Amino acid sequence: MKWSIHQLQRYRQGAMPLDEAVDLESVKKRNPEIRNITPVRVTGSCTISSKKLICRFRLEGTLTLPCSRTWEDVELPFVIEADEQFSWDEEVLASDDEIHPVVGEVVDPTPVFEELVLLEVPLQIFSENADDMQEAEGKGWSYATDEVYNARLRKELETKVDPRLADLAKFFESKDE
Repeated sequence: MKWSIHQLQRYRQGAMPLDEAVDLESVKKRNPEIRNITPVRVTGSCTISSKKLICRFRLEGTLTLPCSRTWEDVELPFVIEADEQFSWDEEVLASDDEIHPVVGEVVDPTPVFEELVLLEVPLQIFSENADDMQEAEGKGWSYATDEVYNARLRKELETKVDPRLADLAKFFESKDE
């Protein structure tokens, strides 16, 4: 999805409608936890003035992320609504740092869409059956619920003999002669 400034001039009298599917597979390179992303449907409208483009976007799609506990795929649908501004005029860009600069004669909102999607990725996400998992183990890691961990710890403490008292246990094992 790219527009030339000349192409946008046709919409000076009214808003330019948007309804398009955008491929944002590049977000997987920027965040390796994203396993998949469906084509993102972008709707909204853009209004152009002589020095800037003001857009209202609505992005809808689905991210596939790993469950924080089980590493199973979890689908996360998202809906993002954002108002973004683009400008090709140096004076306008100098006055506001929240306006995206236009390089050359083409407005490309794709990097903005990528940033908006990356901001939607949660720190943790859990699958529906993550609570059913009691314990798991892998190379260099293990997971156990509090109940399983505490039961295992109690069992270890019951069977473990205090090293300071180990010789005392041998005393009772010896037979009197």
